[in-house]
Amino acid sequence: MKRSKRRTGFLLVCVAPAVILFFIFMIVPTINVFRMSLFERGAYSPTETFVGFQNFETLFQDTRFIQAMQNTILLIVVVTIITFALALVFAGILTREKLRGQNFFRVVFYIPNILSVVVISGIFSAIYQPENGLLNSIIGLFTDMTDPILWKGETLVMLSLIIAMIWQAVGYYMVMYMASMAAVPLDLYESASLDGAGRVRQFFQITIPLIWTNIRTTLTFFIISTINMAFLFVKAMTSGGPNGASEVALSYMYGQKDAGLYGYSMAIGVVIFLFSFILSALVNRATKREALQY
Repeated sequence: MKRSKRRTGFLLVCVAPAVILFFIFMIVPTINVFRMSLFERGAYSPTETFVGFQNFETLFQDTRFIQAMQNTILLIVVVTIITFALALVFAGILTREKLRGQNFFRVVFYIPNILSVVVISGIFSAIYQPENGLLNSIIGLFTDMTDPILWKGETLVMLSLIIAMIWQAVGYYMVMYMASMAAVPLDLYESASLDGAGRVRQFFQITIPLIWTNIRTTLTFFIISTINMAFLFVKAMTSGGPNGASEVALSYMYGQKDAGLYGYSMAIGVVIFLFSFILSALVNRATKREALQY
């Protein structure tokens, strides 16, 4: 009995610091965001005025916020689909096909993930330069470039962000899927080959189902992290411009805070929090299936 109590006490002592820090730096600030969304105050003013749900009423009539949310959803959907498709295909090729320099390709694909967003944004900003950028220079070899393409102009800025975000993320998830695919028994592929199943069919009917748990976990993680990554890329590459064409929800929230609308920015934070939570729950529900054993 004494031994059990000592063990319980030891576990509590070990866990307590993490729980206390989580409560102080996560739970309390989150609760405060919800509380502050019901008040109006300046960013540096101690005076608070209770306004109830007025901030939210104004928010859902704010066309700039609606555009920012649309941009956020666009990035989440497009970047997620393309990143995971490429990561799975590349992982399948490097795991199952006998290619020279496989380790080299693994390192090359993973390098973007170890670079900071600022560095990647600087690289792509240089590539997208209208006058002497790499992209326009290559296109200029095949066509007249009297009027250079504005890759960070209003019509193409979202496409430019999507390309940069995919390039940054695909290598990380490729390596994760390669680890899962390496654990799939080769006997299954050999049996499928004897039954006449080709590489593509094996990929969709053996590989994908057997690593589905990993895909599901990383999918939820990626969707949530994309909301934050979109803000970082926008802040470093475009600052929400031109004319708000690349504004996302988090960058708009920070802009409202810098403008002195602290309560209003907290209301935006609440909406983003609820949106992330609901989206994660929907993705978990939609991707739930019975785990396969092998």
